[in-house]
Amino acid sequence: MTKAGVDQVRDRLLGSHHEPDPGQVTRAVRETSSPLGDRDLITLERDARAELLGAGPVLQPLLDDPRVTDVLVNADHGVWVDRGDGLRRVPAAGLGDIRTLATRLAAVAGQRLDDAAPVAEGRLPDGTRLHAVLAPLSAEGALISLRTVRRRAFRLAELVEDGFLDDRSAQILAQLVRVRANVLVSGATGSGKTTLLASMLSLVPPNERIVCIEEAAELAPDHPHVVHLQVRRPNVQGVGGIGLDYLVRTAMRMRPDRLVLGECRGAEVREVLGALNTGHDGGLATVHANAATDVPARLAALGTLAGLSPAAVAIQALSAFDAVVHLRRTEGRRHVDQVAVLSPDGGDGMRCEVAMGRDGLGGWRWGPGWPALAERLDAAR
Repeated sequence: MTKAGVDQVRDRLLGSHHEPDPGQVTRAVRETSSPLGDRDLITLERDARAELLGAGPVLQPLLDDPRVTDVLVNADHGVWVDRGDGLRRVPAAGLGDIRTLATRLAAVAGQRLDDAAPVAEGRLPDGTRLHAVLAPLSAEGALISLRTVRRRAFRLAELVEDGFLDDRSAQILAQLVRVRANVLVSGATGSGKTTLLASMLSLVPPNERIVCIEEAAELAPDHPHVVHLQVRRPNVQGVGGIGLDYLVRTAMRMRPDRLVLGECRGAEVREVLGALNTGHDGGLATVHANAATDVPARLAALGTLAGLSPAAVAIQALSAFDAVVHLRRTEGRRHVDQVAVLSPDGGDGMRCEVAMGRDGLGGWRWGPGWPALAERLDAAR
């Protein structure tokens, strides 16, 4: 009965020629299901919303679980879920054809997915990030990756309870925000960079304006004055795109007290380094790197995309960033692994000196970068 009811709701909405919103789905449910009792009506509305606005009745409950960060669907109907402790396979009967599901999700996200465009990226109406790929790019067949967006930032105390931080590292991160240090958060995909950024931004005084620049808006700090800029992808003719580099320049004209770049991955590194060297202190950014000591090479590589020499990147980065916080995922658990500082390497480049790193026994080992970090932490005292 529910599937037939959802089909009736879909047919009714087809006449609007617009993507449905939650209110339209609710009205369509009530207009097409008058014989139903209250309980069946609630069930139909839930399933219709999941099917027409979300990831469907099988996947949407997984995405609604506040512990879930990722839901991955493989062509063999295998569904894998990460609840913060690594990927685990879960039963998921009733998914149907995976290619059909991927195509529908892409359409819900306003994207095209077919043989001519076999890869799609977008956002579902609830903010969930979608990536889908079809054969032959995927040897196994259609693949779907869903990344949830947390609607409330973790407090640092919650990250301590979860083992992401300990008391010492939480105190240092809070002090970095307090003294308006510019912080670069590094780590691999899924290491918790966005999670930590949102938690740190929640500590920013309420009278400050935070401008977040992201490929797709994900950061949701607990703060009263946050605005977001996000990229616009080119249309099917390949025109009309607006990238992160342009958005960084735009953000500087928006009177930001804190400038935040969700991920530094290309030529926008030039604008970010320029902004953080022109009085925009208290900024935050993230970058992909395997270790804190790999950050200089990563920044240099990004700089070449913007036409900057490694020496030019080093000069700007040394004065732009006060600290590097590196995150690692170990046995499925995410945690802060190192806090470091950038320093000259004796030539035209730079190196990353660890100030504090995990000692393997649950504590910290102090490194050569500690005096410089301690000096910056004491800047406002």
